[in-house]
Amino acid sequence: MADLNIPNFNINSDKYIFKKKLNLRRKSKKRLFTESFFLFAFSILLVYINYLIPNKSLLLQNLPTTLNKSFLLIIDLFSYLYEIFLVIFIFASFFIALILMIGSFYRLFRVFKRRSKQIIYK
Repeated sequence: MADLNIPNFNINSDKYIFKKKLNLRRKSKKRLFTESFFLFAFSILLVYINYLIPNKSLLLQNLPTTLNKSFLLIIDLFSYLYEIFLVIFIFASFFIALILMIGSFYRLFRVFKRRSKQIIYK
């Protein structure tokens, strides 16, 4: 009974679980400068890419009609998907029924063809 080891679950409370895993060091000025430079360069690249897009005003004006058309296409897609899944179900159920019929006929064939066992005594 003295060799029984009972675990002590009260060693660490829940509020200190991730305390040792946090990185509390500050970033150096050089690293902050390089990160800010990369952020600025990336933002300039995005602005330049936006500048290269032609007919921005026309695209923004046609946005509501484009969203409406895409919404109608999504509704049509779901109606066609219903029909496609229905046809797939019909073919799958027909194939499974065919396999079950072949299996039942095979079992009936084996039952009718079964020979009685003849025991040979020597």
